[in-house]
Amino acid sequence: MLTRIYNIKKACGDPKAKPSYLIDKNLESAVKFIVRKFPAIETRNNNQQLAQLQKEKSEILKNLALYYFTFVDVMEFKVYITKCIFSTMQTVNFDLTKNYLDLVVTYITLMMLLSRIEERKAIIGLYNYAHEMTHGSSDREYPRLGQMIVDYENPLKKMMEEFVPHGKSLQDALVSLQMVYPRRNLSADQWRNAQLLSLISAPSTMLNPAQSDTVRMRYKSLSLFCVLVGFILCHAALNTDPAALSLWKLALQSSSCLCLFRDEVFHIHKAAEDLFVNIRGYNKRVNDIRECKESALSHAGSMHRERRKFLRSALKELATVLADQPGLLGPKALFVFMALSFARDEIIWLLRHADNIQKKSTDDFIDKHIAELIFYMEELRAHVRKYGPVMQRYYVQYLSGFDAVVLNELVQNLSVCPEDESIIMSSFVNTMTSLSAYTSVSKASLGLADHRELGKMMNTIIFHTKMADSLVEMLVETSDVSIFWHHIGDRSLSLCNMFLDEMAKQARNLITDICTEQCTLSDQLLPKHCAKTISQAVNKKSKKQTGKKGEPEREKPGVESMRKNRLLVTNLDKLHTALSELCFSINYVPNMMVWEHTFTPREYLTSHLEIRFTKSIVGMTMYNQATQEIAKPSELLTSVRAYMTVLQSIENYVQIDITRVFNNVLLQQTQHLDSHGEPTITSLYTNWYLETLLRQVSNGHIAYFPAMKAFVNLPTENELTFNAEEYSDISEMRSLSELLGPYGMKFLSESLMWHISSQVAELKKLVVDNVEVLTQMRTSFDKPDHMAALFKRLTCAVLKRMTIIGVILSFRSLAQEALRDVLSCHIPFLVSSVEDFKDHIPRETDMKVAMNVYELSSAAGLPCEIDPALVVALSSQKSENISPEEEYKIACLLMVFVAVSMPTLASNVMSQYSPAIEGHCNNIHCLAKAINQIAAALFTIHKGSIEDRLKEFLAVSNTISSNCPNSRLKIVQESPFLTMDLLESCFPYVLLRNAYHAVYKHD
Repeated sequence: MLTRIYNIKKACGDPKAKPSYLIDKNLESAVKFIVRKFPAIETRNNNQQLAQLQKEKSEILKNLALYYFTFVDVMEFKVYITKCIFSTMQTVNFDLTKNYLDLVVTYITLMMLLSRIEERKAIIGLYNYAHEMTHGSSDREYPRLGQMIVDYENPLKKMMEEFVPHGKSLQDALVSLQMVYPRRNLSADQWRNAQLLSLISAPSTMLNPAQSDTVRMRYKSLSLFCVLVGFILCHAALNTDPAALSLWKLALQSSSCLCLFRDEVFHIHKAAEDLFVNIRGYNKRVNDIRECKESALSHAGSMHRERRKFLRSALKELATVLADQPGLLGPKALFVFMALSFARDEIIWLLRHADNIQKKSTDDFIDKHIAELIFYMEELRAHVRKYGPVMQRYYVQYLSGFDAVVLNELVQNLSVCPEDESIIMSSFVNTMTSLSAYTSVSKASLGLADHRELGKMMNTIIFHTKMADSLVEMLVETSDVSIFWHHIGDRSLSLCNMFLDEMAKQARNLITDICTEQCTLSDQLLPKHCAKTISQAVNKKSKKQTGKKGEPEREKPGVESMRKNRLLVTNLDKLHTALSELCFSINYVPNMMVWEHTFTPREYLTSHLEIRFTKSIVGMTMYNQATQEIAKPSELLTSVRAYMTVLQSIENYVQIDITRVFNNVLLQQTQHLDSHGEPTITSLYTNWYLETLLRQVSNGHIAYFPAMKAFVNLPTENELTFNAEEYSDISEMRSLSELLGPYGMKFLSESLMWHISSQVAELKKLVVDNVEVLTQMRTSFDKPDHMAALFKRLTCAVLKRMTIIGVILSFRSLAQEALRDVLSCHIPFLVSSVEDFKDHIPRETDMKVAMNVYELSSAAGLPCEIDPALVVALSSQKSENISPEEEYKIACLLMVFVAVSMPTLASNVMSQYSPAIEGHCNNIHCLAKAINQIAAALFTIHKGSIEDRLKEFLAVSNTISSNCPNSRLKIVQESPFLTMDLLESCFPYVLLRNAYHAVYKHD
């Protein structure tokens, strides 16, 4: 009933949810008329004011029925409550007293909530008018309902009049709390001096069961509302009973506002003062109220703050002891439920007052540690749920071994035990509450007022039976703080999301700081830092003194792990401590339910780790677009591995699948862009190698050294800002393959092939410009003089572009070899299977099938006779305006163009062969790879004979000149389609051998 009235009030207070008839401008005058005349509304003589309602009467009946009949139910409920409230109470019977007071509180709350619905007259009047217009008469409940609404305009004043006949019953029930209520309102210092809730304050009695004459009142929440408003209804007791006045003033001093229902509050001091100021002879009570209000505003906040501070330490101690010795949950269960009840009351008090502060100073109402108190409550609740069977077994034995014996003795000592009571006594465990209530009524022959020991024992037994049968209900009764969600309202979902997100962010930041520290430590182990140590060792061995005197010796890696004592705490230690606490909180519950929404704290951390790991990997590349600087792949790999090691250690703190984080992040880094559209390390390194390293090769600042399998800087006037060897040797390329993986290396290959295809397109344009001369040279290669004359007519050289293609292919060869090495370590059996498959393709296999096998092999880093990536790149150049035959002819003439241009290499000083690098400083040793792979790709596309075209190439080049035999030798050595005997027919091998001998001897 309270919930229904509360929902009506909230709906009427929200413009979006309020019934449309109450905000319709056309009906505004009619609604005002009904409210003004309520409840006696003359409908027949006021047709003009109510004419607008005629059209809406059916809709009004339909839409306001739920509101109207809720008010009717309130009226019926009120009648029922007033009949139930007449009882004579006894202070010994806890259940009957508490239920009576709860009934009074419910009645008061309901009527006060009803009076707060400002639109109640309009809703009831509109519905009754529509009912009368539709059915010809008013609703039969309307007269009584209308009168109730009028009577309870001031609900407290009306109820004061109602409770005059049975004020004595209410007074007795309230005064019976004087033995219990003051104990719940002691200061924190008094609790601390009494060692409240402490199990270890008296070790000798630790195993003794916790007992009390008022055992069930120890953990029950005694409502302030009940005491304060209850004495207002029976206010005569404040003038006649000092105990009542003392109890009422104590309650007034401890709180400034009361909770009606959920987030609806009631300011007691103002309401009481407004009521008593109009009653003759109550000036003293008015002064008492004002003094108590000032005391509450001045001291209540600090008093409750200190209570919460005490409860935090007390609950922490209690939870720690019970975690170590869960068997104490049996004898000390009362302490657990007292602690939960006290903490719950303080939390609700703070929640109620934080938003209704009537004083400028708000420090006492802002508690940053409230979450800690709630956490310890959850710890105690978890202990009770986990060790519930232990507690139940303990109290079953207690009931049969002690309670039954004591109760039997008490019953035998009774002077009179009528038959009705005797029957109930025979099954006391199951009917204890019934017996307690039965013996409390005035007509019972066996009265609890005359046998207090029996009443106390029955209260104790009821508590013990609840420990055996109703642990879950006891947890709800003593520690339910679900009012939080109602207090926060619609913001609860967003606040929960914000809280979990902020917690995950803090954990992420700590992990990032730890990763930074670990990356710094890993960086100290890089080979580049050992040069100074080696130098010092060599100088020490040779007894050479270097460096300035007094120069501090560089600390060696690992020094940070040496501790002189246990008190020394490093920054890394602090970070790990803070991280363990945060992760413990995140891992405390797997899921959180809020308004039928499920929140998973661990997923928040996982998502934040993925985002931060992605940004960190890209950030660790240290790519500077302005200066074209980037981290070496090996250094980045070291940092990434250090980062991953830290992330893997997170699994020791919180149950998350860190492998999923690695898969999601690292797989995205193998693509051109990540899921957010940001550049990845694949795109950064691909751009750097293409636009920086290989571009400098084209400019003649860097050369490819086959002997070193690396690109090396050449001595030039303008030195480069980077050392090419440190980015392109075999170890760096392997590190690059580890980082980029097969997908990233495939993207790198495709980018390289795109550049090659653009060079081939330019070469084809040169062929088209010289097509007539090249056609004649192709058919006249056996006429040296004519060939020489034709060669002079060629307008442009092609070898520079072919050299660029060769350099790019050489770089790709390094990348493929590194990929093969890496995959052979990770998946050796799969790589060997792919290699075996490639090596055993029959020659007569269809080219489409063969290309599929080559594509698989290329993805594994294996070299192929025909490069599938190059074939795909060159296939995209087919023009619709040129026939296939013409395309084939251009491809043949391109090879002729390159062949006839070969002799020009001898005139370049940079073309001299260097035995040390097994190549030439102008990279012409890369021509062989370019010629072989371009020929294989072009004639695969045009379905020509690769072998015949390469033979033609050798014949043409040899006819023009016998210079540069080394280039021809490399072409034959690297080609899978040519043999050495073919070279012997063109150029005797003895001449090649003598040439190599002379060069090596000179070198």
